[in-house]
Amino acid sequence: MNNFPKFFLGNTILIKAKPNSSKSNLEWDEDKNIFNAYLHSIPDDNKANEELIKLFKKELKLKVEIISGFKSKNKKVIIL
Repeated sequence: MNNFPKFFLGNTILIKAKPNSSKSNLEWDEDKNIFNAYLHSIPDDNKANEELIKLFKKELKLKVEIISGFKSKNKKVIIL
């Protein structure tokens, strides 16, 4: 999990969300330059999106905001 690239304020990150997973963690796919976000929450009432934001704060100490893909598994976030 230490293979994450360095990110800076204003960078955007692409994410493939995988809700309703048995685990909750982030994995960096170096070939595709995308995060796979395994989320325990279900994709209902914005629960998975909220978990995704909390997961970035917990795992990478980054504050992020979703800027596209609110109702999709493919998301884009910006670092605040």
